[in-house]
Amino acid sequence: MDDEQLARNRDAQAELYGAPLRELFRRLIDTFGLTQSQLASTVGVSAPMLSQLMGARRVKMGNPAAMQRIHALSALADEAEAGQVSPEELKSRIDEIRSVSGVLTSSSYVRSTDSAQTTTAKPSPDDVVAAIRGLLRAVASGQELHDVAAALVGDHPGLAELIRVYGVGRQEDAVDHYRRHEHLL
Repeated sequence: MDDEQLARNRDAQAELYGAPLRELFRRLIDTFGLTQSQLASTVGVSAPMLSQLMGARRVKMGNPAAMQRIHALSALADEAEAGQVSPEELKSRIDEIRSVSGVLTSSSYVRSTDSAQTTTAKPSPDDVVAAIRGLLRAVASGQELHDVAAALVGDHPGLAELIRVYGVGRQEDAVDHYRRHEHLL
């Protein structure tokens, strides 16, 4: 692959993910002190696939669960960089992201762990919040979500709170918000 194609691939990644995947993955590696292999394991892709994505030899990640984990790790990195997560809590949160991913479907909820896949009628608040946070972070950066929330607060305070809490807030605060409003669903 020539340099021009690699540059186009990095531009395509930036369009899809908000930044070239090399930058996104490097931030996660540096923030959490992981090796590339450990990041690949945490995300749920092979080390060669992660390398191809980092090198822009591949543009897209086809695994939605892996993308959800990347978004969850990015949100956790935001919290860590803001000093909102203790070093002890980081390890358990990374382990949680590694072990569970959820995908909402129109008729059921599928929860996958390392050893099995089960279908349940209703996801846990943690899983719903993780899915919402992943969706928000898939379409906008933390700064963009913060800016949108600030712009909406005067005319649409409920929407501003939703974007702020789920988009850039702490996981625990988003779960509390969800539990307070769950009865409205």
